[in-house]
Amino acid sequence: MEQRGWERPDVVLVTGDSYVDHPSFGVALIGRWLEAFGYRVAILSQPRYQDETDFKRFGRPRLFFGITSGNLDSIVSNYTGNARVRKRDAYSPYGDPYFPGPRTKGNRRRPDRAVMVYANLARRAYPGVPIVLGGIEASLRRFIHYDYQQERLRSSVLTDSKADILVYGMGERACLEIARRLERGQELSGIAGTCTRLSPKEKLPEGCLALPSWDDITKNRALFLDAELQIDKSARSGAATPLVQAQKGGMLVLQNPPARPLTGEEMDFLYELPFTRRAHPSFKKVPAWEMIKDSITVVRGCFGNCSFCAIARHQGPVVTSRSKKSVLREVKRISKDHSFSGTITDLGGPTANLYGVSCKLKKDCRKRDCLFPKVCKNLETNQERMRTLLKAVAGHRAVKRVFISSGLRMELLIRTPRLLEDILKNHTPGALKIAPEHTEEEVLMLMHKPGALVLEEFLERARHVLKRLGKQREITAYFMTSHPGCTLSHMEAMKRKLKRLRLPVRQFQDFTPTPGTISTAMYVTGLDRYHKRPIFVARKRGERMAQRRVLESVMKEAKGVKTDVQS
Repeated sequence: MEQRGWERPDVVLVTGDSYVDHPSFGVALIGRWLEAFGYRVAILSQPRYQDETDFKRFGRPRLFFGITSGNLDSIVSNYTGNARVRKRDAYSPYGDPYFPGPRTKGNRRRPDRAVMVYANLARRAYPGVPIVLGGIEASLRRFIHYDYQQERLRSSVLTDSKADILVYGMGERACLEIARRLERGQELSGIAGTCTRLSPKEKLPEGCLALPSWDDITKNRALFLDAELQIDKSARSGAATPLVQAQKGGMLVLQNPPARPLTGEEMDFLYELPFTRRAHPSFKKVPAWEMIKDSITVVRGCFGNCSFCAIARHQGPVVTSRSKKSVLREVKRISKDHSFSGTITDLGGPTANLYGVSCKLKKDCRKRDCLFPKVCKNLETNQERMRTLLKAVAGHRAVKRVFISSGLRMELLIRTPRLLEDILKNHTPGALKIAPEHTEEEVLMLMHKPGALVLEEFLERARHVLKRLGKQREITAYFMTSHPGCTLSHMEAMKRKLKRLRLPVRQFQDFTPTPGTISTAMYVTGLDRYHKRPIFVARKRGERMAQRRVLESVMKEAKGVKTDVQS
C-alpha cells in the first residue's frame, strides 16, 4: 500500500486459505476482477482470529469487507466425513493446518465456520463497514443446512453472521455490482446472484417462492428434502423467481435470481488478468498450489447434477468454454516461468470433456439435466473443439506434455471416440481416472447418475482402443461408500462386479453429508429424492466401516499396487 501510495483499500478480501495469486483460487479471481475495474483490493489471508487485530492491518476499507472461508467449506477442510479432525490442510503452508508461534500455536489456521468468525471480527474492527459473504461456504450455507460436524441443522450463515449481503455462485458480476452501488451510495437490494436479510414485516418482491421454514422443518424433517429439491430446481432452471425462507428466530433470507454466467469472451478476459500464478512470499510450500500451478482452466459449470455434488449449485449448470487463443496466451505466460518443466498438468475444469459442449435449445431449456438418465438428444458434443485445443497446446514449442487430470464423464467419452483415443494416447498422466462412484443401479439412481451399463461399455471401448494402440494404460476408478440408500449388500455386489470387470480400486471415499446437496438431504431425512420413500442410511460408524472394509478387501487383493484411501 505504501509503495502504491494508497491511504486505504477500497475492498479487503478475507480468506481462510494461504494467498495464492492463481486463477484456481476464488479470492484471487475476485481480487483481480475488481482490480481490473479500478478498485483497490487488499487480501487478508489466514488472519489470526483470537481478536480483531489482523482485521485492522490495512485500515478501514472504503467500500466493504469480502469474507470467504477459502476454496473449501471450513468444516470440510477441518474434519473428515466421520467428523474426525484432519491432520493436513492443502491450502496452508507445508500442509500444516495449525498456526506457528507462541501466540497462536495449537489453533487451526482456518476456524470452524470461518465466514461467521471472520464476519464478526471484521465488524468489531470497523463497525459500519458493509460485510459481504461469498465463496463455497457461503454459497452452500445460504439456506437452512446440515452441519455434519455438529450433527444438526443450522440457519442460513447470512442470518447467523448478520452480514449485509451474501454472494452465491461464481461472484464476479455480483461483487462488481456491490462495489459500484456502495460507491454511489445506493442500496444493495435486488442484485442478481445475492441473498439479503429481511425482517418478517418487510415487503417481499412479487412472485416469491417460499421454501419450507425453520419451524416447518423442525416439525417435519421430511420438508428439508423438499426445500433442497426446490433450491436445486431453481438453480438448474435459472428461473427469475426469487426464493425466500424463514430462518430460526423469524428472520427471512431472500435469494435474488442468479447472476448471468460469464460469456466465453468474459472468461477469456478474467483468466488473462495479470495473475502472478505464485503463492505470496509469506506462504511457503502450499500443497494445493504446487499441485495446480501449471494447470489451466478451460471450462466452467456442469449440468451433471449428481446428488452428492454442489458444482451446479455453486458454479451453475450453464457450461462456458474459453477460446483456444486465450488458452494459448496463458500457455505462453506459463512457459516463461523459469520453474516450468514443460508439462501442463491439467487442461480442464469441473469436468474436462464438457469443453465445447452446447445445447440445441440454447436458453429455452429449464431442466438442464443433460446426462440423466441418459444423454439428452439436444446435447451437442463437439469433440473436435477439444481435440483441436489439445493439439494446439501440445504443439507449443515450450510444452512437452499436456495432461487432463480433471474429471471426465464416461457417457460423453463413449460418444466422442476420437477424443477418447487422443486422451488415452497422449494426455493421460499414468492412469486414466474415472469416477463411476458405484456399480449398482439402485444406488446410482439415488446418486442421479447413469446406470451401471455405462461403466461396462466405457471399459470395453477404452480397452479396445488401448489394445489397438499397443498402449499400456491403467484405468483406475473412484468410488463412494455409505451414500444414502447404499447397503452392505450393495457393496458386496459391487465387489463381485469389480472382479468381473477386472477394474482395480485405487481410491474411495466415505459419503460426507456436506451442506447444499440433495444427498445430504436424503441423509438427514432418510428418504429417497424421487418418491420420498424410506431408504437405509449408514449413520453409525460401525455401519460405515463395514462398507469401507468391502472395498479395502478389493484393494488388498490387487497385490503389489499402492493404494490410496481417503476418509
